Amino acid sequence: MNVACDRCRSNSTRRRTTSSVVGRTGAVPSRHACPLALALLLAACGPSTAEAPAPAAAARTPTPKLAAEPAPTPAAAPERLTADAPRTTVTGNTFIAPAGWTLSVRGPATVLTAPEAGSHVALIDVAADTADTAVAAALAAYDPALHLPLKARVVAPDLDGWTERHVFTYQTSPNTRRDLIAEARRGGQGWTVIVHDLAWEVLDKRRSETGRLVGRLLPRGQERESFAGKPARPLDPAAIAELRGFVERAREVTGVPGVAFGLIERGEVVFAGGVGVRELGKPAPVDADTRFMIASNTKQLTTLMLAKLVDAGKLGWDTPATTLLPTFALGNAETTRKVQIQHLICACTGMPRQDLEWLFETATPERAVAALATMQPTSEFGELYQYSNPMAAAAGFLGGHFQFPELELGAAYDRAMQTLVFDPLDMRATTFDPAKAKRGPLAREHARDLDGKQQLALPQLNHTVIPLRPTGGAWSTVNDLLKLVKMELAEGKLPGGATYIDKRALLARRAPQVRVDIDQSYGMGLIAADDHGVQLVHHGGSLFGFYSDVTWLPEHQVGAVILTNGEPGWLIVSAFRRKLLEQLFAGRPEAEAGLAVETQQYLEELAAERKSLTLPADPAAAAELAPATTTPRSARSPSPPAHARRSTSASSPARSARASTRTAPRPSSSPSPASRAPSSWSARTAP
Repeated sequence: MNVACDRCRSNSTRRRTTSSVVGRTGAVPSRHACPLALALLLAACGPSTAEAPAPAAAARTPTPKLAAEPAPTPAAAPERLTADAPRTTVTGNTFIAPAGWTLSVRGPATVLTAPEAGSHVALIDVAADTADTAVAAALAAYDPALHLPLKARVVAPDLDGWTERHVFTYQTSPNTRRDLIAEARRGGQGWTVIVHDLAWEVLDKRRSETGRLVGRLLPRGQERESFAGKPARPLDPAAIAELRGFVERAREVTGVPGVAFGLIERGEVVFAGGVGVRELGKPAPVDADTRFMIASNTKQLTTLMLAKLVDAGKLGWDTPATTLLPTFALGNAETTRKVQIQHLICACTGMPRQDLEWLFETATPERAVAALATMQPTSEFGELYQYSNPMAAAAGFLGGHFQFPELELGAAYDRAMQTLVFDPLDMRATTFDPAKAKRGPLAREHARDLDGKQQLALPQLNHTVIPLRPTGGAWSTVNDLLKLVKMELAEGKLPGGATYIDKRALLARRAPQVRVDIDQSYGMGLIAADDHGVQLVHHGGSLFGFYSDVTWLPEHQVGAVILTNGEPGWLIVSAFRRKLLEQLFAGRPEAEAGLAVETQQYLEELAAERKSLTLPADPAAAAELAPATTTPRSARSPSPPAHARRSTSASSPARSARASTRTAPRPSSSPSPASRAPSSWSARTAP
C-alpha cells in the first residue's frame, strides 16, 4: 500500500532491511503489504513515541580491536570496482565486491559505497567477548558520531560457518529516509559486524548487489557446503514421511493455518497432499485439490503462453513490444523502441518496483498497460535485477492481444491462457476468475494483525491484482502445478510422449537475463539457480496471506510445489526447498533449526513494531491524513475480471506497482525470487 507519511514508509522499509540482513543468503527480490493496511496506516501515522536513550552497549563504544592477524596496514586508496570481484576483509574473510561500488579500508572496517554515494555497507572485523560489544566497537570504528536508540534485536540462525548471529536494528528518523542495521556474526576467534547504512532508494534499487555482497561473505578458510556431483537419493517412503513431518512441524511452529505440497520424481507424482485447514475456525482440510492464489508463480505460466507463440512462429522473443501493441509505451520514445517481448518479463530493464498503485488506482488491464508510459528505468538494460510487476503484466496482455486482437486486453489474455496453457496441460482447476475459484475447495488467506494474531485477511486486497493478472492473479492447486512441473522436467513432452512445445522455446525462459545474486539469475518468469552446486529452476509467489514456490531440478528429475495460506508462509516455502536438498543429498540439517529461529525473529519484529504504533491513532494526525486518503476501489467492490464482462469503451492502458509494507520477496522472490530465507518485506508481498 502507498504509505501516506514518512513514518509508515520507515516502518515498512526497516522490516525489509532486517529480513534481508538476517536472511540466509543476503536476499533478493522479492514482497510484503499488510492486509490490515489502513488500520496500520492510521496507527503508524500517530505521534511517534519518545526516542529512548542510546543503548548502553552503543554508548560505551569501546575502542575497536582487530579480530586477529594480520596487523593493520596503511589504508589503500579507494578502489572503484569495474566488475564483481572477490575481496577480503581486514582479517581475511572473503566476499564478493559488486561492480560499480567503491571499496575503501579504514582501520578494521572494509567499507563499500554504493554508486549513488552516501550509502554504505561496512564489514568490520573486531575482537570482542559478546555480540553487544562487537557491535559497539564496530559502530565506533565506522562512525564515532553514531548514537541511535536500539529499536529491535533478534537472533539469526548459524550460516556458512558463522555462529552467534545477532541483528541490531536502530531507530532512525523517518525524515532521514534511511536505515541503520548492524549484524554481528562470529567466525573463528573473532567477530565480523556488517553495517547496513543505506538510503531507502538505494536499498530498493541495489538489493541484488547487497545480496551478492553479504551472501558470499565467508569466514577465512571456510568453504560452502556443496552437493555438486552427488547423485540424488530416491524419494522413497521414508524420505517422503520426513518431508511431510517437516511440513507439519513447520506449520505448527509458524502458526500458518494450512500447507499443501507435492513431489514428483522421474515423471511420477510420489506425493500430493496437505496439512492443516483451509480456514481458521473451520475443519475443512487442505489437500492437493485445494485452490490457493499462486501470485508470482503466475508469471511462469504467462511466459509459457508466450513461448507457445514463439514455438508457433507467430512472434520472437526479440519482437519489439510495439509490434504487438502499437500503443505500448514507457517513459520516453527511445526506451520504448528498445523494449522487446523478452524485456517485459526479464526483470532486467531497470524498471523499479511500483506495486502499491494497484490498490488505489488500477481498474482495467488497459489502464494497467497505459500507466507504463509514466515510468522510466532507473538503470540500464541488463545492469541490475529490478522486479517489475507492471512490465510482466504487459507481457501477458500483449501476447493475448496478439493472439486474439478482437477482444479487450483482459479477455484476450484469459482466452490465450486457457487455449494455449491450461487446456493442453489439463490444468482444470487453474483460473483467473474469483467466482470459479470459490467453486470447490478454496484456501482462505490469513495474516497477522497488529498484535501478531493470525486472522482472516481481506480477499478484496488480493483481487486488486486482477487487472494485472498475468503477473500474479491465478488460483491453482498442487495437482495442477505438478502437471506443469512434469512437462517442464520432460522438456516439453506430455504424458504419453506427445510434444506440447519445442524445447528450444521452452528452455529459453530459463536462460539467464540478469543476475539476481551470486548464485541466481532471472530468466523470463523463472529463476535459474546454483543452490550449493545443484542446478535448479524455480519461482516464488507472495500476495496477502498466500506464499508459494514451484521448484524443479532438471538433472535429477525431481520437482516440488508448496502452497501456504498465512503468515509467515514465506519462511515455510524457503525452508522447504532447503529441506528437500537435505533429503536428496544428505545435507547438513539446517532447515528446521533455521525455520524456528527465523520464525522467532519474525514474531519479535512484530512485537517491536507494535510498540512503535499508537492505537487508537492520534486524532490530530488522522485529521491531517483524511483529506488525502480515499478508500481503495478494492475495498468498495473489486473490478470483475475481463472474462466476466466485455469492455464497452476503448480504455487507455494503465497501472503500476510497488510493494513495501508488511505482508511478504526475497521476490521474491521476492521475487523471493529466491533464496532460502525471505529476501525482503517488499519481496514477500507483491506477487
